[in-house]
Amino acid sequence: MELILLKRIERLRSKLNKFGVNRDLVDPEVVQLSQELDFVLNKYYQFMSCKQLSFW
Repeated sequence: MELILLKRIERLRSKLNKFGVNRDLVDPEVVQLSQELDFVLNKYYQFMSCKQLSFW
């Protein structure tokens, strides 16, 4: 699960960087990608928090 989330985060970051160079930051596709990245990052942080809690 962790690896899947990390790969998705990197893919979205790369795509967002490419879009951000060629488009306005308020472009609907840039905003949508940014929101998707936020969502996946939140999922990753939640996963890592649970993983750390289960360690104790």
